[in-house]
Amino acid sequence: MFKKAKLLFDKESFLFSELIKRDFKQKYKRTVLGMGWSVLSPLLNLLVMSLVFTRFFGRNTPHYTIYLFCGNLVFSYYRESTNGGMNALMANAHIFTKVNVPKYLFVLSKNVSSLINFGLNLCVFFLFVLFDGISFGPHFLALLYPIICLVVFNLGVGLILSALFVFFRDITYLYDVFTLLLNYLSAIFYKVDAFSPAVQRIFLLNPIYCYIKYFRVVVLEGNIPSLPFHLLCAFYAAAAAAVGGFIYKKYNHSFLYYV
Repeated sequence: MFKKAKLLFDKESFLFSELIKRDFKQKYKRTVLGMGWSVLSPLLNLLVMSLVFTRFFGRNTPHYTIYLFCGNLVFSYYRESTNGGMNALMANAHIFTKVNVPKYLFVLSKNVSSLINFGLNLCVFFLFVLFDGISFGPHFLALLYPIICLVVFNLGVGLILSALFVFFRDITYLYDVFTLLLNYLSAIFYKVDAFSPAVQRIFLLNPIYCYIKYFRVVVLEGNIPSLPFHLLCAFYAAAAAAVGGFIYKKYNHSFLYYV
């Protein structure tokens, strides 16, 4: 029995690694810069946002470029991971309809691919932090917490979206509108201090804003968020993973009839 379980684990590990390799090859196929676009694309986006919004929102905000970068970094990872996860099942239907493999591996591979891109951008982010005169310290290790929460949250949302996309193809168009709305509601380029305390608390209902705020508190303020804020971040991650896992467990066999 142990040998059989080991063979199954080896098969799934091999498939998982091959899926990640394939995702990278497909994403950068026939591009001159290849993986360089993983870093260049968000930097160009940051440059455009900085040029557009600095005059209107950042004139009185210290380290506004880093403020923007925090929001853009987290939101870009969320958008790439969940968009990839949404299409994961349909894009790999030709595999799991012929071979009995855990379907969550396809969503997980998309999340890992996006996480690697996020890691590359995080290195560039730290360079910007250094050049902007912000001192590093042990408190930067606290950034591991929102990153872990974000990985779990993105995986959960990806599981939910991929299942919905199998049954309702319209979800891709609705999600485009939703991510655009979420972009504006995540305080990426503006500060929430101008709003009343009641409105500021409403922003905490947005998980992406919470993860962005965690980054900003650590990097820009040099502090570590409170324990209730840690619990809130963990709650969003756990809730998304629980809902996504429940949907996959309940509808796992139904996917075959709709792809």
